[in-house]
Amino acid sequence: MSLSRLVARPMIAAGIIYLSQTTLRNAEAMAPKAESVTGKVVPAAKKAGVPLPEDPVTLVRINAAVQIAGALALGTGKAPRLGATLIAGSLVPTTVAGHAFWAESDPETRKAQAMQFFKNLALTGAMVVVAGDTDGKPGLAWRARRAAKDAKREGKDLAKAARAEAKLAKAKVS
Repeated sequence: MSLSRLVARPMIAAGIIYLSQTTLRNAEAMAPKAESVTGKVVPAAKKAGVPLPEDPVTLVRINAAVQIAGALALGTGKAPRLGATLIAGSLVPTTVAGHAFWAESDPETRKAQAMQFFKNLALTGAMVVVAGDTDGKPGLAWRARRAAKDAKREGKDLAKAARAEAKLAKAKVS
């Protein structure tokens, strides 16, 4: 693991854990903002068969817990790609619900919310990059293509050997 990964991952994780535990402790205060997103996401998720609670406070807590779990996976290096994916996925509703600068009428509040929105946007982008980082090792897509290529080559070799065997068997019979 490179030094940048060794240092950067725990730094990112520490920030995510700090913010998420604050959200977890103040879920009731965050829930009213979350309702703008949960009111749209929950019915769509239920329609798709995903069982989600309807209570915004519970959803805020679940989202914070997902961020903490993702940050722990990222920070410890045990499952950094999965952790980054969890964080990126959970940041989308967090950002849209929590930092809707376009809905603010006060210029100062709008500016502050825009800064937070674009900070979260940048963090989401960083998590997408981290989620795709294979640390110099082949990723799953490459491994799948390689396995398919190897299987195809093996199949051709087996077919060639079978034809040769059949030819020999035919020559013995004749």
